[in-house]
Amino acid sequence: MIPYIYIEREIRDHPRVEAILLRHQRATVVECERYGEVFNPKAQNFRLQKQRPALILAKKHKNLVQQAPASYGVGGDSNYYFSHMLNCLYDCRYCFLQGMYRSANYVLFVNYEDFLTAMDTLVLPGRQTWFFSGYDGDSLALEPVTDFAASMLPWFEQHPDAWLELRTKSTQIGALLQRSPLANVVTAFSFTPEAVWKATEHRVPSVERRAGAMLQLARAGWPVALRIDPLIWHKDYQKHYRQLFRTLLEALPPDLIHSVTTGPFRMPQPFFRNMERLYPEEPLFAAGLETRGKMVSYPLEREREMVDFCLQELAKYLPEEKIYMNLPENDS
Repeated sequence: MIPYIYIEREIRDHPRVEAILLRHQRATVVECERYGEVFNPKAQNFRLQKQRPALILAKKHKNLVQQAPASYGVGGDSNYYFSHMLNCLYDCRYCFLQGMYRSANYVLFVNYEDFLTAMDTLVLPGRQTWFFSGYDGDSLALEPVTDFAASMLPWFEQHPDAWLELRTKSTQIGALLQRSPLANVVTAFSFTPEAVWKATEHRVPSVERRAGAMLQLARAGWPVALRIDPLIWHKDYQKHYRQLFRTLLEALPPDLIHSVTTGPFRMPQPFFRNMERLYPEEPLFAAGLETRGKMVSYPLEREREMVDFCLQELAKYLPEEKIYMNLPENDS
């Protein structure tokens, strides 16, 4: 249940706002001028808010679609990302959002049509243009609240040169299963081994449930993908990642998998320090991490060992052209 819904006055009468309010009639509704009044104040308790986050409905005015980092992508001619939502339903201890935002409340930008208008200016005929969703929040976890995927799919159906990645850890796939599949919409499920899921991915559906949702989508004709990042070092990590790949890739024939990406744990220093203050008892933050340049990561030798191992294991199941390694731009 969402206890509070804050609404920017400018979009109070937006049809999407009205629809959300109809579905959450027990929530206390508060109007505000701009979402930052609620989301940005410094004196907030992130951990307390995470227990019962409020929903903030707002309009995004600029930077609706942005160029993706050079290392980010799965083979497209052009790569962009966008964020219709800030913050996530889940509570993963390694997630940079906890260090980037002061607030655990959800911000939903309801003006989806403006995102699509911005995308329309970037698509070129004959060139594969990717738009990645799920950078600042899970693409599907709150679909019953947001109707995000259901609202975006018709546009992508009409623009076959535009490709959409829905990055998720959820099993909320109903909006996709209710309609015919689109070859240019890829649902990318993020995974870590079960030991890491149990220790760090609070509220996230189990590996088994997510794998089941992925298989269900694939059997319905939807392209699916695997996102094995960030790589988290832990005791017996090789055994656990090997088992994860076996669980996922033996259940899905390779031709049903669009792509697999993997990449190491990297986080800007300020975000990491904020997370350490939030969770000083978290074992993850004492697992041999170090500062390299402006980033916190594992020692380079350990990082390369993990990446090489995972790439070699993935190559046992998939052709090379389906496997991608994503690194942050600052690789110092």
